[in-house]
Amino acid sequence: MDLGKQFAEVIETSNSEFLAQCYELDGVPALGSLVKTRSRDCEIYALVYASGTHSIEPGRRIVARGQGATSPADVFKANPQLAKLLCSDFRALVVGHDRGGVMRQYLPPSPAGIYAFVYSCKPEEVRIFTGSLDFLSLLIDSRLPVATDEVIAAFLRLASLTHQAPQEFLIKAGQGLAWLLSNDIRRLDSILKRLRI
Repeated sequence: MDLGKQFAEVIETSNSEFLAQCYELDGVPALGSLVKTRSRDCEIYALVYASGTHSIEPGRRIVARGQGATSPADVFKANPQLAKLLCSDFRALVVGHDRGGVMRQYLPPSPAGIYAFVYSCKPEEVRIFTGSLDFLSLLIDSRLPVATDEVIAAFLRLASLTHQAPQEFLIKAGQGLAWLLSNDIRRLDSILKRLRI
């Protein structure tokens, strides 16, 4: 199987999520992107829910360096050491795994390996993954430290673009969400409003 573009490595891991550091500064995937990595015995799929760029030294703040520069690129050109002092990383929520060619939309038996490579998912993989919407319950029930509904909507918008009929996919996803959130109409309405592409 073609793995897609390798762009990061897992630096913190659990069964339900992982933290990955990108090779390129500011090379983080978009909010809601589907990415994949590996554990000992399966391929793990996860949704990006948070990302950032920061100093590699805890407690050391990034300081402004652009006075007199005409663009951020000029700042990096004048301070080449910055590429080694800063890093970009992202957190991803595990939403499924593939073991033996069978896609399962629930947590894998073991977490991603430390230093496991992280790959971007190709549009065809996203379309195959979203052929079933069983992962929605994992997302709805997750306790992310960010706005979960924003992540759900971002992923569904991105995923819809991989389908031949994007609007039909979003309608189907909206119906799945309506069933899962039948007791929380306010939350359902909030997510549905964000599904416009």
